[in-house]
Amino acid sequence: MKNLKLILSFFAALTIFSGCNNDLLETIPNDRVSSEIFWKTENDAILAANAVYTYLETAANFTNWDAMSDIGHVTLGWREESLIEKGSYDATYAKILNEWNDAYKGIQAANAFLTNVDQIEVADKAVINRLQGEVRTLRAYYYAKLAMLYGDVPLVITNITIEESRNLTRTPVAQVWDFISKEYTESAALLPLTQTEKGRVTKGTALALNARALLNAGRYKEAAAAAKQVTDLNVYSLYNSYENLFTYAAENNAEIIFDKQFIKDIQSNNIFSLTTPNSVFPQVNSFVPTKLAVDAYKMTNGKNITDPASGFDPKNPYTNRDPRLRYSIYVLGSELPNGKIYDSKPGSGTGDAIGNSENSTSTGYNIRKYLNKEDMTQPNNSGINLILMRYAEILLIYAEAKIEANEIDQSVLDAINKVRNRADVKMPSLVTIGSQAELRKLVREEREVELAFEGLRYFDIRRWRIAETVVPGILYGMTYTNANGALVTISLPAFVKVFNKERDYLWPIPQRERELNPNLAQNPNW
Repeated sequence: MKNLKLILSFFAALTIFSGCNNDLLETIPNDRVSSEIFWKTENDAILAANAVYTYLETAANFTNWDAMSDIGHVTLGWREESLIEKGSYDATYAKILNEWNDAYKGIQAANAFLTNVDQIEVADKAVINRLQGEVRTLRAYYYAKLAMLYGDVPLVITNITIEESRNLTRTPVAQVWDFISKEYTESAALLPLTQTEKGRVTKGTALALNARALLNAGRYKEAAAAAKQVTDLNVYSLYNSYENLFTYAAENNAEIIFDKQFIKDIQSNNIFSLTTPNSVFPQVNSFVPTKLAVDAYKMTNGKNITDPASGFDPKNPYTNRDPRLRYSIYVLGSELPNGKIYDSKPGSGTGDAIGNSENSTSTGYNIRKYLNKEDMTQPNNSGINLILMRYAEILLIYAEAKIEANEIDQSVLDAINKVRNRADVKMPSLVTIGSQAELRKLVREEREVELAFEGLRYFDIRRWRIAETVVPGILYGMTYTNANGALVTISLPAFVKVFNKERDYLWPIPQRERELNPNLAQNPNW
């Protein structure tokens, strides 16, 4: 079985609830799933648990998180993510409301499951216990996103009425993080190491997401311990090829801890069409890398390109660079999925040339991750799974948490070096246990390149409180050699990225929610 079969056609349009209002004839409603006919069998429990998975990231959401950071750019100016880049957004924006609503829809589905599942009488509770562990993990996952975006949020763990929802107040974020960690920990005890159906939450998923949550909460000793728990399961390891990690051939490999599964023609995604170069598929690139993204990849000798001793040649800027650069980003000279050579220089005559059309890259770069030849004929019908958590992140969580807790030892270098020493990466090992500040810089740099365009950078620069420093202002793209032999750097002076440190570390509470419930206080300076 390829993956978790989500019964979307059944649950997307129907509401699971604990009871129905009696009417004169005591008829069963036909517009929802009633407890009169549901919550009877083990299969009912499986279907209801499957419904909670449907609120995981869409492909568009998955790609656009990094586009709002320093390493990416939303090319479609009408998208609200582009306005978030510019810092010109407010509580009325649909993006702000949709993220809130989608998370709470997932939480509502989880609460409905957890409220009702014990009604089912089964001889063996093992399956029910496992499903409870999955659903509680997913509910914690949705709460973690809310906490990262909005800070204090209403903590709702039971079914509530519309009237009750209009009297909720915001729970302090520290208490929300307490709840999240408790849920992950207790869920792990209910979950198996592996699942027959790929894509379902496992013990490792719960423990790994707990490590990420604790890191975001600033609870570093606990985060390091949680990350070590994942390693000690002896289930996960790094895939041998970073270049092929985001291909169909690598799906469900031992590095994958949690992903959203897709199947062509049944439950597909459009990630190929969202980021592919114009010469492969002529559609607007919704998200492209920036110069800052490319410059973050060091030379193969381990030195930054700005270091005079690095050997960096600005006329051959992609030579002797960290291999993950070309594995993650299409740069001049890269081979595309259709066999063509990527040439985005203005006037190159290719479909990828900057300024060729509105469908062409604006920075001279395109994303490579998740673009596979198998999807070329149907770019909007991709079946590639989207990775939400992998083992490389766990190693870097462990290293970062130990550094921040100032518990620095050889195990910190070992964790980082495992990531750097992947078979087709082979960046130089770190050999010296430096100061906390030095190692903090190194692990942050490693996260930036290892996890680029996987939906984490936007949250990283916010939790590190460096966003106002790294978000660039004027946007820059590639540097290339023009026909006269001069170096030219692409700039987009009309587009200025802005991050307001007095406001933007928390999103505003959606205006619509505050109109429905005035008890929801607004975040500062919104």
